[in-house]
Amino acid sequence: MLGIHDLPLFVISGLLLNIAPGPDSILIMTRSASQGWRAGSAAALGIGAGTCVHVLAAALGLSAVLAASSWAFILVKWVGAAYLVYIGLQMLRGARRQAPAEVGPAPGLPALPWRKTFSQGFLTNVLNPKVALFFLAFVPQFIAPDAPHKALAFIVLGAIFNFNGMLWCHFLAVFTALASARLRVGGALAAWLNRAIGALFLSFGLKLAFSER
Repeated sequence: MLGIHDLPLFVISGLLLNIAPGPDSILIMTRSASQGWRAGSAAALGIGAGTCVHVLAAALGLSAVLAASSWAFILVKWVGAAYLVYIGLQMLRGARRQAPAEVGPAPGLPALPWRKTFSQGFLTNVLNPKVALFFLAFVPQFIAPDAPHKALAFIVLGAIFNFNGMLWCHFLAVFTALASARLRVGGALAAWLNRAIGALFLSFGLKLAFSER
């Protein structure tokens, strides 16, 4: 169908790639732990929307421009890195403000409306140029060279990848929320966890900033 081959291998590979930890997973877990599974799901939906943008851009050839143009890649890379660093600094500032005696759910980013949480997930994903290059490199391996509608085949595979990714992301949101409900973390420990997660986002941002294509 549409020149797509080895679909089971594509699905399994996509699931394994989605399970691999990264900024998207950490954001979902942090939001779920601090605001409940609905906030984590809002972040997951934003990430899924960002993935749709990458898939469509790759299918239409826009990601090929990003791959070919060093200036375009550097611009998107630095904007994405700056956004991850911004999230990390938010976490560190939140940890500094947290009262030592405070007891509550697992730590996370400052509380946000779901609309803003969705936007945060969207920007975290869509501003990462490596996601765009990943789709350019990964998806075409499962499309026959003589496929009659390569762009449509690309979109279909991208939709399958994103659907499976959303299943995992929403599972992660619910699991994290349930786990955090059972764990009541004291203020001092919560502040240190906030610092650790903030430092993790900073490291993601710096890694992206200094990465090669």
